[in-house]
Amino acid sequence: MKIRIGIGLGPRTGPAEFGDAVDDLERRGIDSLWLSEVVSSPQVEPFVGMAHALARTERLKVGTGVAVLPGRHPVRLAKQLTSLAALAPARVLPVFGLRPARPHELAGFPVPEGRRAAVFDETLRVLRLLLTEEEVSFHGEFFDLDGLGVGPLPAKPLDLWLGGSVPAAFRRIGRLADGWLGSFVSPDEALRARLAIDAAAA
Repeated sequence: MKIRIGIGLGPRTGPAEFGDAVDDLERRGIDSLWLSEVVSSPQVEPFVGMAHALARTERLKVGTGVAVLPGRHPVRLAKQLTSLAALAPARVLPVFGLRPARPHELAGFPVPEGRRAAVFDETLRVLRLLLTEEEVSFHGEFFDLDGLGVGPLPAKPLDLWLGGSVPAAFRRIGRLADGWLGSFVSPDEALRARLAIDAAAA
């Protein structure tokens, strides 16, 4: 078993402090930096922060912890991720969730009323296709693509992890994701989550 240390910078780390914090993590040999998506705060937007942190480091992995998926277009997102993966191979760790941590930020990620979970599932499906196939045709409820690709694909497909802490999230993680990023859970809660995820995967 390998134990690796990852760090989240917290809500008070804004653009002025971000670069120095990233440099310190690299210098200390920290494995990974996790960037939360909190729109109404000083925090750096996670995909912008990923690009900046990856550009100024050589070893540090950088992930989103957790970026909201519904309300983002999978084509633009796939292009961002393939670009980051090409510029910093094996150091990009995308993690997605269903909704923002702060309910009032839902307006920034618009989806049809009552369809957030369905949009999530279809967005994730299309995103995975775009990250693994040179040319994608897809005709779903929310997205319609004909022979679209996003450029050079990663040599090794990116793992797509999901967050979540309720039974429906664990079922989705087991069915659709490569891993789970748990937050604010006890060891016992983490074990129960893992068992539920494993059962859904099976």
